[in-house]
Amino acid sequence: MLIIYDTRTYNVERFVHKLRGFRCQKIQEGLTVKEPFVLVSYTTGFGQVPETTDQFLKNNFHYLVGVAASGNRVWGSNFGKCADRIASQYHVPVIHKFELAGTNRDIEIFQQGVYQIVKQSS
Repeated sequence: MLIIYDTRTYNVERFVHKLRGFRCQKIQEGLTVKEPFVLVSYTTGFGQVPETTDQFLKNNFHYLVGVAASGNRVWGSNFGKCADRIASQYHVPVIHKFELAGTNRDIEIFQQGVYQIVKQSS
């Protein structure tokens, strides 16, 4: 499965670099994806989707199959809220929300969620 990610403070990038068995691609201007992917993004502001993530999804949402987000628990109900917003807008499951760069347990939970999506689509 392809993992597409967006990062600002490199927490998400550190998270995806801990994954094993997945191809990972950072969002860059003009990136076009023509295969199923899981999105991992950070949450900005008070639970908003980052502009770069939003722009990417406008052109590539057709292949989005799941979403995860990084956040900080000090934001309470806005923790990882960007995942909820994307899931609601594009009708995909939230795989996981993790704090900062995530823990080993967060990696396990995320990978299990992605494997479940792959299994359901086969």
